[in-house]
Amino acid sequence: MGWKPCAVCEKNVSFQPDSVATPSMTSPLPASRSIRMLIVGDEILSGRRQDKHFSKCIELLSARGLRLSGAEFLPDDRATLTAALRRSFATQDIVFCCGGIGATPDDHTRQAAAAALDLPLALHPEAEAAITLRVAEMAQEGKAPADMAAPENQQRLQMGVFPQGCEIVPNPYNRIPGFFIRDHTFLPGFPVMAWPMLEWTLDTRYAALHHADAHVEHSFLAFGLPESRIAPVMQALEQRWTEVSAFSLPSVGQTPHIELGVKGDPAQAAEALAFLRAEVLRLGGRLTP
Repeated sequence: MGWKPCAVCEKNVSFQPDSVATPSMTSPLPASRSIRMLIVGDEILSGRRQDKHFSKCIELLSARGLRLSGAEFLPDDRATLTAALRRSFATQDIVFCCGGIGATPDDHTRQAAAAALDLPLALHPEAEAAITLRVAEMAQEGKAPADMAAPENQQRLQMGVFPQGCEIVPNPYNRIPGFFIRDHTFLPGFPVMAWPMLEWTLDTRYAALHHADAHVEHSFLAFGLPESRIAPVMQALEQRWTEVSAFSLPSVGQTPHIELGVKGDPAQAAEALAFLRAEVLRLGGRLTP
């Protein structure tokens, strides 16, 4: 976010990312690693725009048997971004960062990533080729000068200036790539670009993690039962089924109720769920309004 629309963002194009179809990361990653998001943009924090990446990322991860462990919203401030990314790079987490990778003065994510890693910025050759091809297409449509030396085209090339040593993330919408380094994937703020790039990354770089961790979540509604009465049961449940955690989500209103559930190992979760339902009835609760 902070990447302003320009002529280079105006058209859907077909894109065959042959040069990046086989990432350098080939060894499977441990299924226990955390997956997090960083969402960048003053417009999100001020309320001028509503974030859509958080819920979409959860959806894309869930479809692949993966879970989001955390998310952080950050401003378009280089010092703040650098500090946050330095902390993030120090972990072993898989991180998706959306926003701020454009080339206008309020975009700082590329520079902050380089500073956090103590790396120089450099024009990535594959990014340069992709942007040059996009400019040629725009020139044919009369939307840009064909000469890459033209000032506006030189400005477009800035969107391919990344931390040295990174790999590009192909953009099927308009060819302008994101970048990948140290298990951090940097994507544009526009959902129409970011979401297919995120899917490509999950299916290309992290395919070995899909459905590698058996995990289920079950819940039901309980009525006429205060949380204080069911809390000891939830504690006993977690002590008995150690691979399962219990949760409680109360709702107030005309028909107060609690959504009770368990999540974790499939076999243990099934047993724990049956136990939890039976305890609700034993304690005077109901399973219907």
